[in-house]
Amino acid sequence: MKRWIVAAAIGALACAAVADDELDKRFGKDVLLIEASAHGCYRFDIYIAMDRTQKSRGLMFVRDLPATTGMLFIYDNEPASIWMKNTFIPLDLLFIRRDGTVSSVAHSTEPQSLRSISSIEPVSFVLELNAGTAKRLVIDENSRIFWEPAHGDVE
Repeated sequence: MKRWIVAAAIGALACAAVADDELDKRFGKDVLLIEASAHGCYRFDIYIAMDRTQKSRGLMFVRDLPATTGMLFIYDNEPASIWMKNTFIPLDLLFIRRDGTVSSVAHSTEPQSLRSISSIEPVSFVLELNAGTAKRLVIDENSRIFWEPAHGDVE
């Protein structure tokens, strides 16, 4: 029953527009759901970073991110490392396995830091959300991400 509800919710969601024109020009957009440790299911509008240029750019230079917006980085089940160079807002980083389960969370990363923040194991996705979102919604290692690319395979 729970899977049916999540599947129906994903199917019913359309790609929503988010506020940053520069991001809109550089990245594809989609929607994902997070099932957060039995506390609820949450919808996020996301930008998709697939290629090297998009991954390098990420959320650099963004000054404001709507509360229900994030960026999803796509990896090929490999160790992932993120830094905050030229990123002006603190972020939570969710490192996500191929099956959608959360491997680890880096909370409230430091803006403009050159320190590398790495996954503890190979991952297929990294989701960046506004700092504090993971704690507020109880998104942790018991959480799961539901996302299917709007246009078929991601690779």
